[in-house]
Amino acid sequence: MLMLTLRRLLGTATVFLLVAVLVFLMLRLAPGDPAVLLVGDHGTPEDVAQVRAYLKLDEPLPTQFLVWLGNVLQGDLGRSFYHHQPVSQVLLDRVGPTFALAMVTLLLTVCVAIPLGVLAAWRHGTWLDRSVLGLSVLGFSLPSFVLGYLLIWLVGLKAGLLPTQGYERLGTGSPWTTLRYLILPAVTLTIVYTALIARVTRATVSEALTEDYVRTARSKGLTELRVLFRHALANSAVPIVTVVAIGIGMLISGVVVTETVYAIPGLGLLTVDAVQARDYPVIQGVTLFFSAVYVLVNLLVDISYVLFDPRIRY
Repeated sequence: MLMLTLRRLLGTATVFLLVAVLVFLMLRLAPGDPAVLLVGDHGTPEDVAQVRAYLKLDEPLPTQFLVWLGNVLQGDLGRSFYHHQPVSQVLLDRVGPTFALAMVTLLLTVCVAIPLGVLAAWRHGTWLDRSVLGLSVLGFSLPSFVLGYLLIWLVGLKAGLLPTQGYERLGTGSPWTTLRYLILPAVTLTIVYTALIARVTRATVSEALTEDYVRTARSKGLTELRVLFRHALANSAVPIVTVVAIGIGMLISGVVVTETVYAIPGLGLLTVDAVQARDYPVIQGVTLFFSAVYVLVNLLVDISYVLFDPRIRY
């Protein structure tokens, strides 16, 4: 287990280094000069030269990367052109709403998608199975912004049940108030995310139900519920956990769109605003943060394989 963890940590460090290189080049190779953007339209050539020297943009590219990487490892992601604050502080101010939305979405998805997939596998070929497959295809086909505006119109404007814009931070009101602002965006992401996990759960559990150990469990007189969840689902955990990790990438991209639709002041909306304002340091910081989260989630999933199936060896 220790050697597995060390090997995966080494692989993760390599991947993260490649991500850092790509994020660094994203700013340096993009059209336009960041120094000119920072100085503004009324800046003189001398002002541009001073800014370039301050940002070390006149240094060779490898030297710039080493300086930038050293600053990143110390938590210094640069300074926002638009907010006039350290990028790390800007990200810290916005990470709360995004984290809360992601956690609510994951909780809803796991509680809905896995039972649906198990039921569809149990009733393979019946109307229940076909209904789950049809809903999965529909949910996976609809863009998240279409679902978002549809829910805003139906639940928010027509029924008036939930707020459709903004966010109430924890600590400024009751937890229920915060949750009310998260229900619609979380449901929007859950519909898309559930479609993926339910289909994979159905496929893997259906295959497990044909194995000999399931027939043996049934012959012992175990209840169908115990056979489904204790034997079939438990032995299907590895592919299900894998697709949950893959879905984190969908969740990250969905957060950017969903936060924009519902005006949630999180990292997704920050990304859109930074792109529109050409705030390159913030774009770099958000990209690096999302990439780090995705890499770390995949690391945890890889390590968890041994816990779900001790037969796995790397």
